[in-house]
Amino acid sequence: MFESMRKSLFDLKQNRFFEFFVITVIIVSALEIGAKTYDLSPTSLLITKYLDVFITMFFLFEIMVRFFSEEKKKDFFKSGWNVFDTIVVVISLIPINESEMALLARLVRIFRVLRMISIIPELRILINSLLQALPRLGYVVLLMFIIFYIYAAIGSFLFHDINPVLWGNIAISMLTLFRVMTFEDWTDIQYETMEVYPMSWLFYMTFIFFTAFAFLNMVIGIVVGVMDEEMHKERLKSEPSMNELQDQLQELKGQIQILIDRDKK
Repeated sequence: MFESMRKSLFDLKQNRFFEFFVITVIIVSALEIGAKTYDLSPTSLLITKYLDVFITMFFLFEIMVRFFSEEKKKDFFKSGWNVFDTIVVVISLIPINESEMALLARLVRIFRVLRMISIIPELRILINSLLQALPRLGYVVLLMFIIFYIYAAIGSFLFHDINPVLWGNIAISMLTLFRVMTFEDWTDIQYETMEVYPMSWLFYMTFIFFTAFAFLNMVIGIVVGVMDEEMHKERLKSEPSMNELQDQLQELKGQIQILIDRDKK
C-alpha cells in the first residue's frame, strides 16, 4: 500500500501540469510579496493574508510530495536544493505577527522566490556553474586586485594634487578606478588629468584594456567552460550507463529464452 502511494506521489511530482502549477504559485508568491510593499486597502490586505496562507500550505504539500516520493528518504537530503526548500518552507510556517520571529518569517518569505531555481533544471545548471566557477574566478579576482592596486598607487602619486577627492590615497584611488572600469563619467576624470599631464590618457586606456576587456573576457570564458561541463554531466545522468544497458540486455535475453522454451513445448 505504501509503495503504491509512493508511486502515485512520484507520478504527481513528475507530472508537467503539477510542475507548471508549482511555478505559477512561486510567481504568485513573488507578486504577493511585492504587493505588500505598497499601501493597500484593508480588503487587499485581507486577500494577501489568505493568499499567503494558501501559498505556505501548498509549499508544505509540495515538499511532502517530493519527500515521500523518494524511494530512499535519506537521499532526499543529499540534494542541497531540497535542504534549502525544506528550510524555507519550515520557517515560512512561522506566523507573521508582532513576535520576535516576525522579521525572520517575512525575510524567508522573500526567499521563496528562489525556489524557482530548484524547480527549473536549466536554472539549477546556471547556479551550479557559477558555484563551480568561483574557485577559478578567485585567481582572476586576485590578479585584478593586483592591477587595481598598482594603478591606484600610480594614480595617487601622479594625480593627488590635481584632485585629492578622487586621488587622495590609494583606497580612494581604487574607488575612482572602479568608476573608470564601469565607465561612469570616466572621461571627466581623464580630461581633468590631461590638462596637467597630456599623456595621461595612456594610464586610462591601458587600465580599461586590462580590466574591462581582458579580465571580463577571462571571467566569461571560465563561466562558459564550467557551464559546458555541467551540461555534459546532466546529459550523462540522463543517459543509461553501461551496467544498466548490460542488465537490460540480460533481461531481454532471459525473456527471449523463455519464449523459445515455450515454443519448444
